[in-house]
Amino acid sequence: MRIEAFGFPNLVRLSAFAGRSSTFLARIDSDMWTRTAGTVSETGGRLISLWGAEEAPGTFAISAAYALEDGVLWLQSPAGDVHENGYPDLSTIFPSATRMQRAVYDLLGLRAIGAEDTRPWLNHGNWPADYYPLQKLSSGAERFESQEADYPFVPVAGDGVHEIAVGPIHAGVIEPGHFRFSVVGEKVLRLEERLGYAHRGIERLFEHVPALDGHRLAGRIAGDTTVAFTWAYCMAVERALNGRIPPRAQWLRALLLERERIANHLGDLGALGNDAGFAYGLAAFSRLKEDWLRLNDRAFGHRYLMDRIVPGGISTNLDTGFVAVILSQCDQIETQVRVMQNIYDDQSGLQDRFARAGLLSASVAEHFGVCGLVGRASGRKIDVRIDHPYAPYHEVQVQMVSDDRGDVAARAAVRFNEIYESIRLIRILLSELPSGEIVAQLEHDGSPSRGVGWIEGWRGDVFVALETGDDGTISRCHCHDPSWQNWPALEHAIIGNIVPDFPLINKSFNLNYAGHDL
Repeated sequence: MRIEAFGFPNLVRLSAFAGRSSTFLARIDSDMWTRTAGTVSETGGRLISLWGAEEAPGTFAISAAYALEDGVLWLQSPAGDVHENGYPDLSTIFPSATRMQRAVYDLLGLRAIGAEDTRPWLNHGNWPADYYPLQKLSSGAERFESQEADYPFVPVAGDGVHEIAVGPIHAGVIEPGHFRFSVVGEKVLRLEERLGYAHRGIERLFEHVPALDGHRLAGRIAGDTTVAFTWAYCMAVERALNGRIPPRAQWLRALLLERERIANHLGDLGALGNDAGFAYGLAAFSRLKEDWLRLNDRAFGHRYLMDRIVPGGISTNLDTGFVAVILSQCDQIETQVRVMQNIYDDQSGLQDRFARAGLLSASVAEHFGVCGLVGRASGRKIDVRIDHPYAPYHEVQVQMVSDDRGDVAARAAVRFNEIYESIRLIRILLSELPSGEIVAQLEHDGSPSRGVGWIEGWRGDVFVALETGDDGTISRCHCHDPSWQNWPALEHAIIGNIVPDFPLINKSFNLNYAGHDL
């Protein structure tokens, strides 16, 4: 369904650049809030994100962003005042809204009216009952003693059922998260996750950063997705300020994004082999990833490409001498990855662990709005670069990579094929790279403005909604990681599997903790 078909009387088209996608903003009442969500769901649209804001002291609004046929529909609805605040629950229409709504309450005190699950999400009991860190009465610098409360996990009853608690502190250096397994023997009956331990108050920090400097904070939301988050943030700023980006900068941004995608897939493929007891896979892919990252450092000045994208363009040009070097590396990496794929496919022990493990059906993936490579591995063909291409992807056509099997084997296969597709795109980007400037000056005219950034990162679509105030200040910046939609699906993918397969299944999703928790 197209956005204009909704017939909102106050629909505003936010500025859109080269590409085939637009962003529209509309202010609606609570009745229209629910009706629109139902219509979006019935016509095949999906919920991208949901968040709240205090627009003035004691006055709140709730926002939702939907992906529709012709772009993003950003809806805002008044949500009461300090005496009566709330908005209609969307979790019965979009189950992925459940945890987002719980986070909104923890941060702002806005309740989803009629929601079944109202347990805290980001508040682990360490904040006073009347403290909401995104309210304007909060300074954002409060200090409270740790008083972590018990979390009401959903119990599973039955003969022989017992619980296994894992985390939040794990072996190694992975981020904190608690996983509560209900099992019979080794068979998993239910998994429930408890996250929020990596919450750093990113959204409040944005309010203390000038809009033209916020890209540095956005790039540190998730270190493995720094290019996607930074580009999404800069896109939001550029659209809010009606900036124009040099073509060379747009193409170089895409080059950085595809290099970030390949680096993460190389690392994940090695980790998947290791979790299935195939240590050679980890060694081989770790070497390939290290070579890839070292060239990032040589060509762009940073292994993980942090701070390379800035409002108006990019900070580091690509020397012409590195074009041939990158193309040569693409040839070498592609050859070696294909060799490794043949080894993986022929290794019977590896395939026994991959096949049918962590099965995520197409219906469950659709139910939770699963996106990114996990969704594509369950036949859910969603890719912002294809469905809503932004420059330069409207000129460089991306080929969809998907698989219908929905298991660990499918998620590994999608990673292999996305590496090949990204290498193909890099060759095109370098062969047709425009000349010219790499950054344009952006200026804030002093009036409030809004902008949206929407980028297909390596996990899925990264979304940023930005509202600026006077003099270039940020009044609200909401960043959304695709892990919000995909974490609940992981709970279903493990059902019926044995406990020792969880690390493998979890790694096949490889979801974000810090970016999810903000």
